[in-house]
Amino acid sequence: MTQRRPVRPFRSREWFDAAGRPDMTALYLERYMNDAFTREELRSGKPIIGISQSGSDLVPCNRVHVKLVERIKAGIRDAGGIPMEFPLHPIFENCRRPTAALDRNLAYLGLVEILNGYPIDAVVLTTGCDKTTPASIMAAATVDIPALTLNGGPMLDGWHDGELVGSGTVIWRSRRLLGAGKIDEEEFIRRASDSAPSLGHCNTMGTASTMNSVSEALGMSLPGQAMIPAPYRERAHAAYETGRRIVDMAYEDLRPSRILTREAFLNAIRVTAAIGGSTNAQPHIVAMARHAGVEISTEDWIEHGYDVPLLVNMQPAGKYLSERFHRAGGVPAVMWELLQAGRLDGHALTCTGRSQAENLHGRETRDREVIFPYAAPLQERAGFLVLSGNLFDTAIMKTSVISDEFRQRYLSRPDHEDVFEARAVVFDGSDDYHHRINDPTLGIDENCILVIRGSGVLGWPGSAEVVNMQPPDALLQRGITSLPTLGDGRQSGTSDSPSILNASPESAAGGGLSWLRTGDIIRIDLNAGAFDALVDEDEIARRKAEPGPPIPPSNTPWEELFREKTGQLADGGVLEFAVKYRGTSAKTPRHNH
Repeated sequence: MTQRRPVRPFRSREWFDAAGRPDMTALYLERYMNDAFTREELRSGKPIIGISQSGSDLVPCNRVHVKLVERIKAGIRDAGGIPMEFPLHPIFENCRRPTAALDRNLAYLGLVEILNGYPIDAVVLTTGCDKTTPASIMAAATVDIPALTLNGGPMLDGWHDGELVGSGTVIWRSRRLLGAGKIDEEEFIRRASDSAPSLGHCNTMGTASTMNSVSEALGMSLPGQAMIPAPYRERAHAAYETGRRIVDMAYEDLRPSRILTREAFLNAIRVTAAIGGSTNAQPHIVAMARHAGVEISTEDWIEHGYDVPLLVNMQPAGKYLSERFHRAGGVPAVMWELLQAGRLDGHALTCTGRSQAENLHGRETRDREVIFPYAAPLQERAGFLVLSGNLFDTAIMKTSVISDEFRQRYLSRPDHEDVFEARAVVFDGSDDYHHRINDPTLGIDENCILVIRGSGVLGWPGSAEVVNMQPPDALLQRGITSLPTLGDGRQSGTSDSPSILNASPESAAGGGLSWLRTGDIIRIDLNAGAFDALVDEDEIARRKAEPGPPIPPSNTPWEELFREKTGQLADGGVLEFAVKYRGTSAKTPRHNH
């Protein structure tokens, strides 16, 4: 049988058949042969396929990959490749302190060095928990070898007392019930436990589901795999097919630089809006784009990402969870709706070697309770609203989670729709918030906006999911379940709070939140995208001359380095020095002896 020939020579040959350096070939080969591999296979000319293993006991959201990796390896072997598994720096959103946001850039750095410095011709990137997906795609864009993502899948639907309870979302809703005195702590924990019934990541449209949907929208994962629940047999089937496909991509030399185009990122923005995706998608999409050499501006979010209808009826913006969404057709069915409406670029190339339009043929849903028609959506204009003013240059608001109660109270004044004013109550970090939120002397009522600062990239450090602050218990007991909230940090993608967040520049970088004071009146005009504190310019200048809010010291070497090198959330929160490195695989590293 004629041996397949790659479009360009596999880079692993520079290790295992080093021209003119038999001493180096011997050195590279000998330790690989002491257990798993033979000399013949390593020198066979077959592609070496790396498998970035994100599953471990530390990362339960991704732990399914410990088993799935065997199906990936089987697919690689059957397609004529040689699999090599290696670990990815762990990232677990729920448990990492002070925040898992520190780990995205750290995992990115480690993965770049592995893909660049070892004999890897192509890679399967196992993903799942929030930041494993953007970290992996950022690294793939930097090194630019053929790459496919495979997420571990969401958990099965959670049920509590006959009702659907979604992971994360149940935490924020139960926290309000606890504050209102409607449940006790034991019931709180039961509800949370029932929301997580199996292996897998969040079963809501939190950041994990959002980012794995985004990977599919970018064309970086096989169509239809993002929403397959972790325990389903189809998940193992997807792992096998991913293993097979990455070998073909290695021979075809189908690299991220051909897939991660501006058109692909604009598609990802539109899909994020249509699925009711997490606000964390904004910095992650910008970060991936910047590492791919693609500019995504604030205007792009306004032009391509706001006037998009909500099509998916899934918590936190809707009713159902991931199992039902998967059975309804998942991400391809949503993209089909956008394509038919002319809101998706169908020419964008994908990992299949075909265009998005070709991949989406025949993908219309049959479950209109979960995936709504574009012409009759769950909600009109459901994307992120971009705001600016004297407190920040850029912040976003997730409009798909604006409740009827919130809209009626703040956004429905006759002749002033979507415009309101509120008195600021300012907290310096989440400890301050939790300590003082029920202090009656603050006089918090329904005419207030809760503000949290010191929660951004530099101030936390890393940027924390703390902006979805709930009202004081006294208001909760009156039935007021949400107040306007503002912060320079993030919030969980599972939250149903219409917060104004990711404010950049943050207070620790000299942003306007640093001079804001409790009692200031803030005016929000969603029609104009304007957000301003009504404070005299002379008073603002006086406050700017005063010392800013306290910034906690770094506690580890990485925290210090992160603060020194990382930019603001509006710019993706990336290591700014790193974005100039692209296509590093084009130059093989020099020999090590």
